Amino acid sequence: MLPLTTRWLFSVRPIRRFTITRCYRYRFSTSLTVRTADVVDISNPFQSIRLRDYQEECIQSVLSSLDNGHKRLGISLATGSGKTVIFTQLIDRIKTASRDVDQTLILAHRRELVEQAARHCTSAYPHKTVEIEMGNIHASGTADITIASIQSINSGNRISKYDPRRFKLVLVDEAHHIVAPGYLKILEHFGLDKKRDDSPALVGVSATLSRADGLRLGAAIDEVVYHKDYVDMIGDKWLSDVIFTTVESTADVSQVGTGSTGDFQTRELSKVVNTKQVNEITVRSWLAKASERKSTLVFCVDLAHIDGLTKTFREHGIDARFVTGETPKVERSEILEAFRRQEFPVLINCGVFTEGTDIPNIDCVVLARPTRSRNLLVQMIGRGMRLHPDKKDCHIIDMVSSLSVGIVTTPTLFGLDPSELVEKATPRDLQHLKSSQEAAEINIRRKITFVEYDSVFDLIADTSGERHIRAISPHAWVQINPNRWILSGPDGTFIRLEKETSGDEKGMFVGCEVRALPKSKKSKSPYAAPRQLLSTPIFADAVHGCDRYASEMYPHLLISRNQRWREGPPTEGQLNFLNRIREDGDKLKEGDITKGKAADMITKLRHGARGHFAVLDADRKRKQRRQTLDEAKEKMMKIREKVSIGPLSA
Repeated sequence: MLPLTTRWLFSVRPIRRFTITRCYRYRFSTSLTVRTADVVDISNPFQSIRLRDYQEECIQSVLSSLDNGHKRLGISLATGSGKTVIFTQLIDRIKTASRDVDQTLILAHRRELVEQAARHCTSAYPHKTVEIEMGNIHASGTADITIASIQSINSGNRISKYDPRRFKLVLVDEAHHIVAPGYLKILEHFGLDKKRDDSPALVGVSATLSRADGLRLGAAIDEVVYHKDYVDMIGDKWLSDVIFTTVESTADVSQVGTGSTGDFQTRELSKVVNTKQVNEITVRSWLAKASERKSTLVFCVDLAHIDGLTKTFREHGIDARFVTGETPKVERSEILEAFRRQEFPVLINCGVFTEGTDIPNIDCVVLARPTRSRNLLVQMIGRGMRLHPDKKDCHIIDMVSSLSVGIVTTPTLFGLDPSELVEKATPRDLQHLKSSQEAAEINIRRKITFVEYDSVFDLIADTSGERHIRAISPHAWVQINPNRWILSGPDGTFIRLEKETSGDEKGMFVGCEVRALPKSKKSKSPYAAPRQLLSTPIFADAVHGCDRYASEMYPHLLISRNQRWREGPPTEGQLNFLNRIREDGDKLKEGDITKGKAADMITKLRHGARGHFAVLDADRKRKQRRQTLDEAKEKMMKIREKVSIGPLSA
């Protein structure tokens, strides 16, 4: 362990690991995220890095904005674009009038990001002092470049040793976190809580420079000066080629609630996704479509989902291992190194690797968790976008949940409907698919659909419910609600067929006869107790059994729906009965309806149609309220997640 006051002095040597000398001088390998092809002069790699066109363009955008008096800037670049290379280049490119103002602070929220930035800075600036502020490693506060973890620099009084007047630049990695309280405390210390002429320059970089939780980035960043999406970078060959496959998983997330960030509630989502059936579909999909892949990263919902999916992979003979936020650091490092060496094919996690982790050998990403957040989707996909000599492309397998509301899937990144299912489609294929569709048919998400009845009369007039039972039976059955059917007999007697469910058991169809009682002042009910005729799990058998009983006990003329009388005009009594529920200006007349249709509608009214309508109407209003709320939330999420060049509002 380094002494707490040790100053980090670095040199670079062509070896493969860190070694500590007596004076704590570190030697780094040159295996950085900078590709060998980007280095012109190998003998002097620090001064001869050839920037990619967009990297130089990005740097010039920053410098131009600073020259125009702006101080708090944002850069939006895809994962794998070399954000850290841009960071290190900016350190020397940004000049100040005074030599005393020449220090740089780099802020990151994870150990991996801190270590990565340290490697880049020591390689790029071998003659500058580079220090780390993280855990029990304490920086002096006077180094040319300090890389600090957000948690450590905010701990105790550690920030006080940094003199804001000596800093020219504050760089923030994964800057979509920048409006969190810890970051804002640091920005205030450096005079960056609001725009000031005498403050250091602030540059925040992120692959998803937006906030889904509603916190406005404008509180810390005044404008986004550069944006390049990963889709563009794939086309330019700066990121790995990618193919997309979407698989319908059967998980129904339509009833899963929305959390504070606008995404699905984690616990509710896990219950829907982490089932034996869905996990089996996920693993079988991987076996069928990507079993030849050497390094697959799987994203789950939570620990329970990790456990269920890991077991399912192993049941199929796949060496699948997992990493969670609770995995001890030593064990986690060992698992990651083994995965980088391709010693096992599947690594499962739940959000550990959405940011900051560099595993370029990943050649397959399985999205086993649905999301409403475009940011999260891009972060997950981005793990497989880095170039690596051992892979031709990265296969993204997106397990698309059915009946999902506001879900974001890989096709939505190309403007396609989230329900679009594709098989090994390239970005060009998806763009072509989008352009070939009619504009009116392109939707960002699948809408909620439900049957609407403006009145109880519309409900009883609807005959769609009878199509199934009347395809089985020749009799005049009417459907009262989705689980109840009535066949009217003589003198008010009727047969009721009903689907009953008990706990987790399969629903049984129960047929009963209900006889009408003679009118009596003593009788509180007009009907006798129901007498069960049959019980069966098969709907067709239940219908046939009830039909046989009716044929033997009731007049054929009354129960058959093919009788001539049903086509005649309604009686005056029928019209009067039905017109009770009609508006004054909309009463039925003799030619508006047949006698048989009127009889069916009266049966529905007498057997609960009003109550069913009330339930439907309440459900419709509830769904409308929820849909309106979901649409508002989704609209706000899309606004938050959209990155565009220009000023940000606070």
